[in-house]
Amino acid sequence: MLADGTFIQNRYQIVRKIGQGGMGAVYEAIDTRLGNRVALKQTIVEGEQFDRAFEREARLLASLRHAALPVVSDFFSEGEGQFLIMQYIPGDDLATLLKQRSHPFPVDQVLDWADQILSVLEYLHRQEPPIIHRDIKPQNLKLTSEGQVVLLDFGLAKGMQQSQTTTTTRSLFGYTPQYAPMEQIQGTGTDSRSDLYAVGATIYNLLSGQAPADALTRGSRMLSGEADSLKPVHEINAEVPVALSQVLLQAMSMNPRERFQTATAMRMALQQPNAPAMTGETVHMTPLPPVPATGPTQRVLTSPRPAESVTQRPERPATPVIPPEPAVGHSQTANPRR
Repeated sequence: MLADGTFIQNRYQIVRKIGQGGMGAVYEAIDTRLGNRVALKQTIVEGEQFDRAFEREARLLASLRHAALPVVSDFFSEGEGQFLIMQYIPGDDLATLLKQRSHPFPVDQVLDWADQILSVLEYLHRQEPPIIHRDIKPQNLKLTSEGQVVLLDFGLAKGMQQSQTTTTTRSLFGYTPQYAPMEQIQGTGTDSRSDLYAVGATIYNLLSGQAPADALTRGSRMLSGEADSLKPVHEINAEVPVALSQVLLQAMSMNPRERFQTATAMRMALQQPNAPAMTGETVHMTPLPPVPATGPTQRVLTSPRPAESVTQRPERPATPVIPPEPAVGHSQTANPRR
């Protein structure tokens, strides 16, 4: 941990720690050369895999330009740590604001935020190769003083060609249970639809004031013949229209094929929740395999692209596969609106 007043690179002076997660701590700092405030992210773990992941986050963010993404200005190593310098966004994250309110946000406000989040996902998922964030949640969403949502913490993000695979232990990178879909918990591969599940879970949390049932709990109940434990959000908050509640249930389907297939499709559904359900493109996908019960559990990261044909089809029950209890990591930081 860096003490207040510490200088890094004889340029960045630490003001205070503003957050800490599984892979790093984030500080508010002053760039004494330019005189402006910056956010300084430091790795707090050692090892070649962590170093590579942190460098990947730096290069990834530096290559992107979108109003909902923080601007990266520097990346360097000093001593035993690696540091990322990026735009400082003052304020609290949405999870903190929700806790301070002690009741859900207004529906219109949440829908505005959701539209902004899905806009940046449209941008990320269109990159070559597509970039999957894999840790969207209220804690990773900040708002500028102008009301712009900013998506933080790309420590779990991936961006790979279809022909490439990268294997990492689940305990290395982790996930956040209430916002992670089954395929991420299982470690069988994530794609753009995994991010859409997390967006649905985030909207659910902001509209209900409570975290949604996690995929493991839901899957266990469904396999035992019980009803899905994910309660429709309109049954928790009467201000939420039933049609909007149904959009969120589709986004959080256990089976990726039953979700919206693109951020654009989900964005359109949220703008017109009373329209017929839109599942987007048909995706030809190998069923999720079970995770071995013994031996070190690993995640194989792939980045499949959706097929081009568009279909409408009735919903059908998802068939989840329940893995062994995973080793869960944790992640990190993020402001007020109106």
